[in-house]
Amino acid sequence: MSDTSAARSGFTPAYLDRVGSSFTDFLGTAAPDLLPGRRTLPAVSVAELAPHGTTIVSVTFDGGVLMGGDRRATMGNLISSRDIEKVYAADSWSVIGIAGAAGIAIEMVRLYQVELEHYEKIEGMTMSLDGKANRLAGMIRGNLGAAMQGLAVVPLFAGYDLDAAEGASPGRIFSYDVTGGNYEERGYASVGSGSLFAKNSLKKTWRSGLSADAATRALVEALYDAADDDSATGGPDPVRRLYPIVYRVDAEGAVRLTDDEVAAVAEAIVADRAAAEREG
Repeated sequence: MSDTSAARSGFTPAYLDRVGSSFTDFLGTAAPDLLPGRRTLPAVSVAELAPHGTTIVSVTFDGGVLMGGDRRATMGNLISSRDIEKVYAADSWSVIGIAGAAGIAIEMVRLYQVELEHYEKIEGMTMSLDGKANRLAGMIRGNLGAAMQGLAVVPLFAGYDLDAAEGASPGRIFSYDVTGGNYEERGYASVGSGSLFAKNSLKKTWRSGLSADAATRALVEALYDAADDDSATGGPDPVRRLYPIVYRVDAEGAVRLTDDEVAAVAEAIVADRAAAEREG
């Protein structure tokens, strides 16, 4: 495409010459300053100046996978937000949860959603679950400079594998490190400051073949246990009607559970804990 033809069309050559299916690669050529990892950062750590979100938990069940996150974001020793959303639908068959620098993480999620939608429009098909996990790893790797300044983003990714072999679980979970390392988890996983306590809870409550309802309870209970020991993780807040955000991904696609559904599970857990305490 010549510069003259591009001028007549109103688009620069970058918009007309590229035929790849990666929106991130296109953006790196057309407007690299818009990528989160390409921005100039100060030479000192800015971690304490940005809100951070925790904790994210994901568990598999018989027929799919669940992901949930608490609603609290912290900035140093302060609660910067009580109702932040940390779990999002990446596309119709996958979900992503964010932990780390909230602003960059949310921006990365939005870019990732566009990346998957762009691929589907260009290729005419949905990217494989492994492909989605690898694309996300590349985005995290691009944010390494910011991570070294304290603005790390460590997401959790899960989805329903449309290409799962017969007899294999279609629900799959992937965790990451700040360098973009990609690791498939078995059964359950958690990231964020409360992840240690959430995993310890799931060791006792999760087992292979759980129903969706039983897995939902195990997930919400893990977040409850994390909030009990980690000050950066928010527990159920019945006064403000704030409860964890939970997504279920199965053969019907990614669906967010309603606040009433999650509230019923959380309140049942609280009631059972209170009853056990009185009996003790």
